[in-house]
Amino acid sequence: MTPAMPRPLALITGSSSGIGATFARQLAARGCDLVLVARRKDRLEEQARAIQAAHSVQVEILPADLTRDADLKIVEDRIAAAPNLEFLVNNAGFGIAGLFFSLPLDGQDQMHRLHVLAPMRLTHAALQGMVARRSGNIINVSSVSGFGQNPGSVSYSATKTWMSSFTEGIYMELKSIGSSVRVQALCPGFTYTEFHDTMHFDRKAIPAWMWMSADEVVTTSLRALDRDQLFVIPGWRYRLLVFLMRAFPRSLYHKLSIKYARTTGRARLWGGPPGLRGSSRTRSAQLTASPAGRSPASEQPNRHAESRCRQPPPLPSLPHTPPAESLA
Repeated sequence: MTPAMPRPLALITGSSSGIGATFARQLAARGCDLVLVARRKDRLEEQARAIQAAHSVQVEILPADLTRDADLKIVEDRIAAAPNLEFLVNNAGFGIAGLFFSLPLDGQDQMHRLHVLAPMRLTHAALQGMVARRSGNIINVSSVSGFGQNPGSVSYSATKTWMSSFTEGIYMELKSIGSSVRVQALCPGFTYTEFHDTMHFDRKAIPAWMWMSADEVVTTSLRALDRDQLFVIPGWRYRLLVFLMRAFPRSLYHKLSIKYARTTGRARLWGGPPGLRGSSRTRSAQLTASPAGRSPASEQPNRHAESRCRQPPPLPSLPHTPPAESLA
């Protein structure tokens, strides 16, 4: 009797809530077994129970902090040992509000480890088997913020620019060898998840029409993946936003972005000498009263915001012109 073929497997990082948890539910609905990766074991267990109750799939949880080399190696090894890995979703990420030079370096280091080193290593591990099997899909969750820069979110925007450029490069390499493996850079805008809650960000500061649900974002991503679309920007308003980013001269964007930062208080996100600070206490300034713009690590259980939306506090109304090499 011929043994049954194993179901396709999807491994999703940052899957304890938000976009990552939504990917898990939608891929389970497509018949995929799951490996859920995040820091919070209790939330992973909760997700696994809910998914297994709704779908006839197997769900494995793998608690891991991907900023730690030992934990990252465990996830790499799990990927390498999966002959039926069909989806890798690199979704884990977090944001920090504040001017780069005024923030503790530890948070910047962790952000680059989570947004750059972890996706790079996990993608490398996944592609070994996917290319050989001529089957597989990798979704790297980037951000609209990756198309440029903003005062107060330098490392976030830079790491997301890297993620988009990295994904584009992998896409080109795979096409050059005739591989059927698909890769995607998903670039959402403001999304209703826990990301902003952890940063104590007031959603009312952003017009309601600019917000999207995680279900909308993930549904758009998977439909576009079926079409082998490289860059996916959910929502017409964000596609228009990116068009304007590319159309405006970079020098004009700089002027508008700097003016925006000054008028909204983002240029005052630091604790420098009183004579150099803004005279008014803004909501953003209050966010940076503690290290890294948030509560101390010992008091902040959701430090990495594993599955939250992929952007920092507000984009300028006329955003950045991205470097050409990071775009399709």
